Amino acid sequence: MTADSTPALVQNADADIDGRAPAGPSVARDARARNTKVYLQYVAAKIAGAVVSLFAVLVTSFFLFRLIPSDPVKQMTGGRRVSAEQLQSLRHQFGLDQPLWKQFTSYVGDALTGDFGTSYQFHSPVIDKITEALPATLLLTGTAYVLYTALGIWLGTRTAWRNGSRSDRFNTAFALTLYSVPSFWLGLLLIIVFSVGIGPIPGMFPTGGLESGGETGLAYVLDVAHHLVLPVITLVAVGYAQTLLVMRSSLLDEMGSDYLTTARAKGLRDDVVRRKHAVPNAMLPTFTLMFVNLGHVVAGQILVETVFSWPGLGGLFYQALSVPDLPLVQGLFFVFATAVILANTLADVLYPLLDPRVGR
Repeated sequence: MTADSTPALVQNADADIDGRAPAGPSVARDARARNTKVYLQYVAAKIAGAVVSLFAVLVTSFFLFRLIPSDPVKQMTGGRRVSAEQLQSLRHQFGLDQPLWKQFTSYVGDALTGDFGTSYQFHSPVIDKITEALPATLLLTGTAYVLYTALGIWLGTRTAWRNGSRSDRFNTAFALTLYSVPSFWLGLLLIIVFSVGIGPIPGMFPTGGLESGGETGLAYVLDVAHHLVLPVITLVAVGYAQTLLVMRSSLLDEMGSDYLTTARAKGLRDDVVRRKHAVPNAMLPTFTLMFVNLGHVVAGQILVETVFSWPGLGGLFYQALSVPDLPLVQGLFFVFATAVILANTLADVLYPLLDPRVGR
């Protein structure tokens, strides 16, 4: 009997004693097949739920914004004197004279093909306006997302591992303060202090916008980066605080676990125990939060973009809502909701790969 065959024989003997079939390659293949089938059923259920949610958003986006007590046609005329015939002609042009059910069926049918209609105020396809504004939003929120996710995980890990220390108390209190501050208020405060200037602090950054204009090449890149500083700081301040608090709470729950005590008893260094054992298990709630925030990268930050006059989807949504420009509002609302739903669905699909208990 070779040394390599002993474990299999012992395993089969134990299985015979217990009354079970001996474990072998076929049993392992069957188990993997069952697990794969269960996982695919889980994924299919999540995708089906996402499709239902998207349709619900499509319905909601049509009816919700029609509750706004305003006449979009009169708003488009800018308060000028317009005859009843002209108003009726505009309503017919934009299909507002049709019955509500007919407007709804036309909207759903067009939206399923990617056609969200024509903007009332810009007189161009809604999808074109969204495409134009999307890069600015991705630049702002994407930059902030990377920074506050990395900073929040790093500081959350350090504060939890040094629970009760002076740095832990300071970082936790500071994060709680920032997390409770409205983002638009923080943005306005930064503009007053660092754009307008106050006391000995001179105005160092632009008050808003994406660029100053007239720059090319490297000068253009530096100009855009200069405009990014304050809105990115605003988003990072609020986003990192949320990530830090979630990561800290998750890691504190793991620190009393038996497997960490066992790892230390084996002689592993404290930083190895933290990095290779505690943090990966504590990352699961933070992983979910990361994907929720990833959806907000596309959805943008309406208040922050409006405060800083950033030409992204958030600022475009504010402009459309003030008219109201129904096709543009509906299209943006659907894009925002779709981004969040898809990010959550992706998190649900990947979660069982990190924690096999999910979906079983």
